[in-house]
Amino acid sequence: MAGPIVVMMRYELKYLLNAAQTEYLVRQLEGHMCLDQYGRTSIASLYYDTPDYRLIRTSLEKPLFKEKIRLRSYGLATDSSPVFLELKRKAYGVVYKRRVQSTIPLVDKFFAGSGDICAGGQINREITWFRDFYGSLVPSCLIIYDREAYYEPGGDLRLTIDYNPRYRVSDLNLSTSMDGTLLRPEGDTILEIKVQQAVPMWLSRILDQGHIYKNSFSKYGEAFRQQIVRSAVH
Repeated sequence: MAGPIVVMMRYELKYLLNAAQTEYLVRQLEGHMCLDQYGRTSIASLYYDTPDYRLIRTSLEKPLFKEKIRLRSYGLATDSSPVFLELKRKAYGVVYKRRVQSTIPLVDKFFAGSGDICAGGQINREITWFRDFYGSLVPSCLIIYDREAYYEPGGDLRLTIDYNPRYRVSDLNLSTSMDGTLLRPEGDTILEIKVQQAVPMWLSRILDQGHIYKNSFSKYGEAFRQQIVRSAVH
């Protein structure tokens, strides 16, 4: 299963913003960062888990090491369009990501227990080991949002703002629609700062002046919590 392979190691800092803070931040970023060429893009991430939700239950306990696997598409996917299988691990605050490009039929075959996810090598071994270690991994939750991504020219700083974060636990595929239940109050966004070193002083000042503070937040984790509440009510 050949395709582009990406390996990343970085810090990822998350913040929860209301509409006024989002407007303020976007305005303050002018002159410091540039919006990437894609503008606002709808992204869907299909999370895989064990039937008893072992991965997300472990993650919510906030261990020093946690991991998850997801299949991502940019817009609705077809059987022939590119999708990206991502293995994400977090240890002592540092995020390590393994990402390979594939297609939905090949990924389905892989999770059914046959085939490599990429053309051999270390990345293939890591992702295959993950699949085999956890045994049965099935689609468990679909997370969707509309993302604007910013980059610092000449630097390693990346920043994303996710609008309308939403989820669903039915129709668990990347081809049906981009609809879902809101994860946050309407108008709220999720800010992620991705950096290999430290957050620059100019950005720290902007965040401080806008009363934007770091927050531990997992989209999949919040969806799982909301679904538990819904199930309890009904």
